[in-house]
Amino acid sequence: QVQLVESGGGVVQAGGSLRLSCAASGGPFSRYPMGWFRQVPGKEREFVAAITWNGDSIYYADFVKGRFTISRDNPKNTVYLQMNSLKPEDTAVYFCAADLSHRMFLSLQDQSRYDYWGQGTQVTVSS
Repeated sequence: QVQLVESGGGVVQAGGSLRLSCAASGGPFSRYPMGWFRQVPGKEREFVAAITWNGDSIYYADFVKGRFTISRDNPKNTVYLQMNSLKPEDTAVYFCAADLSHRMFLSLQDQSRYDYWGQGTQVTVSS
């Protein structure tokens, strides 16, 4: 059974940092792209960052460039999102996602690319 479990969310003051983790199990995650998305109540889920299976290519949304870093540890089947210089507008539920179907005709920024999702972890940034 494929499972993605996020952790590391919490409450932090503006300017602070958090590191999110996504532990994957039940599938060959080390061979497939992974991504992070976020969602605020009442708004659509939006792309944050993505990484190819070997880390060769990494993509970020413009609003996190220079502040967030995505990485992965394949032997541990874990993907990370290091978030620095957090802003109140970064407050959201953060989801990790895996593309195990390898839908290469879709962009890694497109949530339709991903077929497995975690339950999400809440990040709250206070001003």
